[in-house]
Amino acid sequence: MPIKNVVKSLLLVIALLGISGCSIIRKPVAVVPPTPREAPSLAQNLPLSHTAIPPAIKGLSQAKLDPVVQVIVQAEAAFHRGEREYNAGHMEAAKEEFNQAIQGLLQAPDPVVADKRLLKKLDFLVARIHAYELEALKQGDGFTEQFYEPAPLDEMATITIPEDISAAELQKIAQEDLANTVSDLPLVVNRRVAALIKYFCCTRRGRETLEGGLRRSGRYRDMILRILKEEGVPQDLIYLAQAESSFHPTARSRAAAVGLWQFIRSTGKLYGLERTWWVDNRLDPEKATRAAAKHLKDLYEMFGDWYLAMAAYNTGPRNVKRAIRRTGSRDFWKLAARRALFRETRTYVPIILALTIINKNPEKYGLGDILPEPPLAYDTIAVEHPVDLRLVSEIVGSSLKTIRELNSSLLRMTTPNVPKFNLQIPLATQSLFQRRIAMVPPDKRVWWRWHTVHYGETLTGIAKKFKTSVKAIAEVNNLDADERLQEAAELVIPVTRQQPPGGTHQIRPRETLSVLARRYNVSVAQLMMWNQLDSTVIRAGSMLHVGPPTAPPPGSGTYRVRRGDSLSRIAGRYRVNVPQLMAWNQLSSALIHPGQTLRVGTSTPASASSPSSTISSTTARSAQPNALRNNSATSRSRGRVVHRVRKGESLWIIATNYNTSVKVLKRTNSHLGRVLQIGDRVVIPASR
Repeated sequence: MPIKNVVKSLLLVIALLGISGCSIIRKPVAVVPPTPREAPSLAQNLPLSHTAIPPAIKGLSQAKLDPVVQVIVQAEAAFHRGEREYNAGHMEAAKEEFNQAIQGLLQAPDPVVADKRLLKKLDFLVARIHAYELEALKQGDGFTEQFYEPAPLDEMATITIPEDISAAELQKIAQEDLANTVSDLPLVVNRRVAALIKYFCCTRRGRETLEGGLRRSGRYRDMILRILKEEGVPQDLIYLAQAESSFHPTARSRAAAVGLWQFIRSTGKLYGLERTWWVDNRLDPEKATRAAAKHLKDLYEMFGDWYLAMAAYNTGPRNVKRAIRRTGSRDFWKLAARRALFRETRTYVPIILALTIINKNPEKYGLGDILPEPPLAYDTIAVEHPVDLRLVSEIVGSSLKTIRELNSSLLRMTTPNVPKFNLQIPLATQSLFQRRIAMVPPDKRVWWRWHTVHYGETLTGIAKKFKTSVKAIAEVNNLDADERLQEAAELVIPVTRQQPPGGTHQIRPRETLSVLARRYNVSVAQLMMWNQLDSTVIRAGSMLHVGPPTAPPPGSGTYRVRRGDSLSRIAGRYRVNVPQLMAWNQLSSALIHPGQTLRVGTSTPASASSPSSTISSTTARSAQPNALRNNSATSRSRGRVVHRVRKGESLWIIATNYNTSVKVLKRTNSHLGRVLQIGDRVVIPASR
């Protein structure tokens, strides 16, 4: 056989083996909370990138795929590319790929878009992508309802601390401080420690950080010292927590470490600090303190030196071991002098020593008048049904801020739906809580509210305040609708769970699509489709459809379907969206046929040039929710519209807002990179 034919045969065999699943394709490592298992998708056995496939074989494999499966495979491929970008730390590129995955499903051809398989996959991918977005550093934690404080170490890492300490001054500080300081940590005062003492005591920023931490320490000091003693580690390691978080239980660093002790997710998980959609135990002061004590004890057993253990707590044991191998020394100060450790770590241990010395000598450093806050005092009660924290605060007569501080590990405004959750409430309110919560049906505790009547209040005023009806309040509380209320009377307030279909919702700060989906008993995918969103990012103040879009405005026109038309094309022409067209025409699917008459939201298409058409199309656009409108700055330059990219926008969002396509925008804006940057100029071509 000619050698040429042998080579061809070998290449064909290799190609066939690749198609049959023997190709080496690395699956991305998932870093999101566990999700329900699904059957293996076709994307797992197909190349996820531009892998060359012989045309004949490619044709055979595609012939077996129906259009729905093809769309799903392409969306999964984009999703997996996004996972790889995410795991590599390329957040913007990951977001672009994730958006592409969702766009592929939402922009499927009309016969495909209504298929149940596609809708199921859309729900699945939206949930996975949303979990990634919750963790993405670039997006912060704005998708949760928890507020975070900046970690003080991030700020101190940007400050250059001059070691302008003379030999005489250094000797004086060392003699005075070390002679009067009793500590269970080994203390040293060298030039760097002295410079940090001077920074905390003699600069405005350092002094503010020091005093704030000292005040907040009173909340947790007794608890921390007790746990450190129980775990058999030095109690003065409490000042490590002061360096890490300044005793903010919700502190968060740029590296996504959170809590009093600044655990990253992987290390926290090793010590039992789990994170779910509802709870992050790294934010629980007591659980995090226990984990930190165990972690520091393990590090000390590893290195046999508290300075090295603290350094490893900051940079990781692997980096400390590498520094020891490079230098042959196990002395922290020698490792720091030879710069074998990162700059932050070289400063980290001296910060803890400086804080220890200052806190042990408060009078000398002018801290004698700073009074620590009283320890947190609370009752713990097990709740067996989800309950809204606002209802809890109303029942116990405390502020919502206090309830959130007592339950800092909760990421949501609602306790999780688990058989038992330990809720912390103000001290001596346990019996009051149990008596009042029993008056609210278990399945209503995430919706209904509680109100104590004030002098002069009426049922009408209370109903208006809580956006419910007098009749509903009267029925639940066994009152007559016209009955006069007594001061201090206790009322259960039945709040409507959801608005009628077709309603809108104004997005409030920290609300997410997932929160709204649960509130209105719909899916995230439905919200995205009703509002033509290609990302789960939503902005506070915008309006969102929470049901199928409402009927067209009075005077709406009709359109006769022509050959080649689709709902998406007609929606773009009349500046409405596909769900609106489906609702107005009572369509159960996106399938339409030539000759069919459709009701549309405007009497003339957007491309018409008459004054009436301009008014009509503007009205149609204003009828759409603000979540879809262009909120970015636009300007005109030489007759062209120029759009400035805002945070969270993609080409698809911009194209939708300006009634054009991504393809046209890419052709007109060749200067744009693969990933949009905030502030980029996007030229919008004139409509033809």
